[in-house]
Amino acid sequence: MSTSLEELRKRLDTIDESVLRLLAERQDIIRQVAETKRKTGVPVYVAGREQEKTDRFREQAAQLGISPDWAEDFLRMMMSASRANQSEATFPSATPEPKTWLIVGGEGGMGRLYAELIRKSGHQVRTLDRNDWLKARALTEGADVVLVTVPINLTGDVITRIARFMSPEQLLCDFTSIKAEYVNLMLQAHDGPVVGLHPMHGPDVRQVSRQLMVVCEGRQPEAAEWLIRQFELWGMRIKRADADMHDRAMHLVQGLRHFVALLHASFMNRLDLRPEDMLDYSSPIYRAELMMTGRIFAQDARLYADIVFSDAERIRMLTDFLGHHTALAEMVRTGDKERFIREFETATDFFGAFGAQALKESGYLINRLADRFG
Repeated sequence: MSTSLEELRKRLDTIDESVLRLLAERQDIIRQVAETKRKTGVPVYVAGREQEKTDRFREQAAQLGISPDWAEDFLRMMMSASRANQSEATFPSATPEPKTWLIVGGEGGMGRLYAELIRKSGHQVRTLDRNDWLKARALTEGADVVLVTVPINLTGDVITRIARFMSPEQLLCDFTSIKAEYVNLMLQAHDGPVVGLHPMHGPDVRQVSRQLMVVCEGRQPEAAEWLIRQFELWGMRIKRADADMHDRAMHLVQGLRHFVALLHASFMNRLDLRPEDMLDYSSPIYRAELMMTGRIFAQDARLYADIVFSDAERIRMLTDFLGHHTALAEMVRTGDKERFIREFETATDFFGAFGAQALKESGYLINRLADRFG
């Protein structure tokens, strides 16, 4: 029996080596695809093409007796690697002639990331940082777009300052995570086209394909269409949003989330429960939560403080949250289990059908996390 098992294992090794050779061949073809896309102006990520391929792959897997879910996971990993390979090369340009971009804050993480993407698309890049303001007028002159990528606590002053050097035909935009206030400020400071942008990722991403770029209209939206098209050619997804609605969502997504992370981490510290020790007792879902909390504290404290304290409305929401937290804590303090159940059921009704989607998606994440790191 052991001999038979050894023979089967050798056959598996041979098959695995064949799979690797096929993947290497696939990678070579991807390089050719990237070059063709660049020449023909096709984006790195084409949603319809990927979905059609995924549907067909699932059907073929089912016909061969392979789990369609497993097959889709495998395909999506290959497509992700494909987009990464394509993103290492050059990109198509959204305009017949190169544009000149001025990135204010170009030495920061986001500034460096987007400067590289812009250069790969054949455009010209200028950068302005804190020690370059004596050259600000010269750097601004002739630029087609001025992109402000400085920390949020500096954004208002920088917008006002750089707008003084801009002419009415130049496009002014920003990457700030609060939109209404800064779109309005850009409109006041600059007479020309304005658009508010919020890339929903950090500077540590390997590629921006499938990343989300939120676009909030300011003035002369037609003047920004080439810019939005360039984001699409990088493979980004575009969400056109109302600035006020964006901000309301971001107060919860960013401000509240970061505050709750601090609450979680500081209470662990108070109890002297180290995260390394907690991993030994963590279910996959708590491990995921712990990793997302730890991710925040591997970064700059001042950056997150600026995000939490960036807006009066955000601060008001946080104080309301603390009051709500106190009310819920009271039912625990008094042992009111029935009230807890009613509150839980009310939240269940509020989430409605989304609960089923959340169960499915979180289950997927939990299983992948357990497979990889459990």
